[in-house]
Amino acid sequence: MQTTKPTRESEARILLIEDDEKLGGQVAEHLQQSGFTPTWLKSGEEALVATPREYALVVLDLMLPGVGGLEILKHLRSISDVPVLVLSAKTDAEVKVKALELGADDYVTKPFWPEELIARVHARLRRPGLERAEHYADDGLEIDGAGRTVRVDGAAVEMTKVEFELLWSLARRPGQALSRAWLVSNVLDPEREGGERTLDVHVSRIRKKLGRTGERLVTVWGVGYRLDRSDAK
Repeated sequence: MQTTKPTRESEARILLIEDDEKLGGQVAEHLQQSGFTPTWLKSGEEALVATPREYALVVLDLMLPGVGGLEILKHLRSISDVPVLVLSAKTDAEVKVKALELGADDYVTKPFWPEELIARVHARLRRPGLERAEHYADDGLEIDGAGRTVRVDGAAVEMTKVEFELLWSLARRPGQALSRAWLVSNVLDPEREGGERTLDVHVSRIRKKLGRTGERLVTVWGVGYRLDRSDAK
């Protein structure tokens, strides 16, 4: 899976995928005026051949000609962890939930104020993202993504491959809920390792192995799981 190199907000390259000429031009202009460097693509086909690791964030319209936005989102999540902010005229909960399940980081409904979008972009870039670290450390829990090791209060914790991948997926987005469907599709192999019930078993085992820090692996009812930081309220 491709990753994005850390970047300061003032230097951030933003990939904008929007087919509406007027709206796309306005968004690109506001991004540029706010100090970002936007690249504007106008179709799903163009988005499929883009290189997400070159960007700090993707702004994605769902209603695109040709390949639709949800398919683009699914494609991006299969090759990259770049944050994705979805733009959509669709206000029904089903579409929003589907986008979030596929891995969207934020969802903005059209019409919107440009200032709101820029604020969302800034907020997303300030949050720890999947691509931003290879090491997680918080109140005794340490996870080394490169070395694939887990420690609690300095003591090594043995994890299976699937357990580590599951914990690391959550640790790279601390405080953010990942859907059960996304975790099953991207961490488990549904054909070999089962589905959501198997996922629940893995989470239960991880909690036990993490001891006192296991309580921070939280169930988000109706969505999935998240790993809270120790100072989360």
